[in-house]
Amino acid sequence: MSNQVGIQSEIDITEKAIKQVKRIKEENNIPEAHGLRVGVKGGGCSGLTYQMGFDGEVKDSDTVMEKDGLKIIVDGKSLFYLAGTVLDFSDGLNGKGFVFNNPNATKTCGCGESFGV
Repeated sequence: MSNQVGIQSEIDITEKAIKQVKRIKEENNIPEAHGLRVGVKGGGCSGLTYQMGFDGEVKDSDTVMEKDGLKIIVDGKSLFYLAGTVLDFSDGLNGKGFVFNNPNATKTCGCGESFGV
């Protein structure tokens, strides 16, 4: 059974990011039941790299959060590094893409795709 928690207590996601995820999901015909899996893996110039993708399978060790009809799935190991993170979407002059505002990151790379703790 997955662990159900309120999204504010672990990871938050802005309205702008939710709209973008839903748009991508619709444009790519991703099944409604699939959630956004967010995680980290070793690698990148700062030690850890963020990962995002759609997933229809929830494992027992996953934490499932929901905000505005969007299901977010995070594995236990990644949640340790992502707790308190705000996922946003930027379409400003500095580029377009998802942004992880992670209070646990003590160092980040220039591209913002990897971090260290």
